[in-house]
Amino acid sequence: MNKFLPNLFLLALLVFPATVLLKGPLVQAQDLTEDEEADAVDEDVVDDVTAEDEDNEAEVEDDENVELTEEKEEEEEALVGEVKASPNADTTILFVKGEDFPANNIVKFLLGFTNKGPENFVVDSLDASFRYPQDYQFYIQNFTALQLGTVVPPGRQATFEYSFIPAEPMGGRPFGLVINLNYKDSSGNIFQDAVFNQTVTITEREDGLDGETIFMYVFLSGLGLLVIVGLHQLLESRKRRRPAQKVETGTSSHNDVDMSWIPAETLNQINKASPRRSPRKRNQKRSAGSDE
Repeated sequence: MNKFLPNLFLLALLVFPATVLLKGPLVQAQDLTEDEEADAVDEDVVDDVTAEDEDNEAEVEDDENVELTEEKEEEEEALVGEVKASPNADTTILFVKGEDFPANNIVKFLLGFTNKGPENFVVDSLDASFRYPQDYQFYIQNFTALQLGTVVPPGRQATFEYSFIPAEPMGGRPFGLVINLNYKDSSGNIFQDAVFNQTVTITEREDGLDGETIFMYVFLSGLGLLVIVGLHQLLESRKRRRPAQKVETGTSSHNDVDMSWIPAETLNQINKASPRRSPRKRNQKRSAGSDE
């Protein structure tokens, strides 16, 4: 018995540290498992909250889309109501010079309005505009509206005149022409009739002189004037450079002179006098003759 006690004591000393060392990792493993479970629970809660928020945002977006769709439908209905013409009215249009639209030139048309209804119509205004042919919502050139305020009784007609000028840079291209007539009845209902709504081609103006042609003529005239002035200056400079021609002068002839009125003696003395004598000798001879 005494032999086994020391062995048991040694065994206890060996087992006790091992249990202590093993207990630490087990406790840590349990703690980590509990933390992971708590984190997982938190993540589940966050995911649930996020999902609820996304659902709420989706519901809000759906509500906003529905409201926008309803607003657009209302606007479209309002626009359709504005463009709608009255069944009790007829309109006709006639272009004075035909459907020819020259750029930078007056285009005139006549618009006829007929009241077929039982109540009066008040024609408020008449307007025209050029639109982009691919999308009529884009205005290219908008003309001033003609304010009318004309009352058309039942069974009566009215004719209106309107004119506009297409812009010069629009020549040679197609555009959408929209002509609207705005009127209302005695009850206050507003109507709009698109009398003309088609694509037309603006033609380039050919008659008359444009700016480029005038500039070309002025340039050619100035160039011709410069050429003429240059040739004139060249001829004058050549004339100045030429040397003066020498003209030999001989004894003067008295054949063309009428000497019938001179006495014969004087003529004889003149003929006898030599032209080579110096003026001093001639003077001395004359003085000697006078002394005699």
